[in-house]
Amino acid sequence: MTHIGAGQIAPSFSLTTPDGKVLSLADALEGHPAVLAFFKVTCPVCQFTFPFLERLHRIHGQNAFVLAISQDDPRDTRDFMNEYKLTFPAVVDGEGFPVSSAYGLTNVPTIFLIDSDGRVVVSSVGFVRADLENIFERLGKRSQLPPAALFHLDEVIPSYKPG
Repeated sequence: MTHIGAGQIAPSFSLTTPDGKVLSLADALEGHPAVLAFFKVTCPVCQFTFPFLERLHRIHGQNAFVLAISQDDPRDTRDFMNEYKLTFPAVVDGEGFPVSSAYGLTNVPTIFLIDSDGRVVVSSVGFVRADLENIFERLGKRSQLPPAALFHLDEVIPSYKPG
């Protein structure tokens, strides 16, 4: 669960990438929405979910800033991003997970779609197929791209996997 729901203003933050670059929520929201995805590298549901977030990023990356927020150290975060061939950026939550706490996280993955004004549009805990499709469709409406599907017809995708 999270105490940050749709309609609320997302807490601001500045965190460091595994390579030492600082990224903030304000950076992520410059002129477009952001998808924030909190995770732990050992979480099997995160491992299942993040390739779909990569697909979303590859299709809608020009319309939204996808940002992974890791609850692990920089090396493990970098290894996770490389293992799953993720091309969107990741930042590392600090000791004690202050950003995760500000967002009220109790489970990962937790994914937020935040509009460019900083307001949460979608708040999702675990793997929720309908929530990811909702995010994908909302981003698609902002683009000039032809309609696409996040999940392919030949994929067996559950409706829900708890985080």
